[in-house]
Amino acid sequence: MRWKWILLATAFFYAPAAWAAEALSPYAGQDRREIKALSKDEIAGYLSGDGMGFATTAELNHYPGPRHVLELAEKLQLSAEQRIKTQAIFERMKSQAMSLGKQLVDKERLLDSRFAEGTITDAELEQLVTEIATIQGQLRAVHLLAHLAQRAVLTQDQVTLYDSLRGYQQPEAQDEHAGH
Repeated sequence: MRWKWILLATAFFYAPAAWAAEALSPYAGQDRREIKALSKDEIAGYLSGDGMGFATTAELNHYPGPRHVLELAEKLQLSAEQRIKTQAIFERMKSQAMSLGKQLVDKERLLDSRFAEGTITDAELEQLVTEIATIQGQLRAVHLLAHLAQRAVLTQDQVTLYDSLRGYQQPEAQDEHAGH
C-alpha cells in the first residue's frame, strides 16, 4: 500500500512539469526573430540567391544545377564553351534570385511589421500575401529555368555522370515483360 502512495505522490509532483512541457508551442523562441516568418538562415538564403530547394524537382529528375556543375567542372570534363555558358547561366540565375530574394524579405518584413503594429487591414493582408506568393513563384521559376538551361549545355553522358557524382540513383532498366 505504501508504494501506491509513493507512486501517487511522485505522479502528482511531476505531472505539472510534464503538462507545462507539452504546452510549449512549436513556435517557441520564434517570437524573437527579426521577421517572425523567416529564420536567419532563410533570410540569408534569400538575400544571397541560394537555391533553398526551389529546384529540387529539376535536380532529382536529371536537370543539373549550374552551381554544382561549376563545382564539378573538372570531373565532368566541361569544355571551355560549356564553362562559359554554365557561368553565364549561374550569374543570371544568381542575380535574378538575389533581386527577388530581397523583394521577398522586404515584403515579409512589411507584413510582420503591420501585424506587430496592429495596423494591418484585410485588403493590405491580401495584397501582401499575394505579392509574397508571386515572388516565391518567380524565384522558383528562376531556379528551375537555370536547371533547364544547364541541361541543354551538357551531353547526356555528362548528365549521367553528374547524377552519379551527386549520389543520385539511376533508374534501373525497365523490362517490359517483367512479371508476365
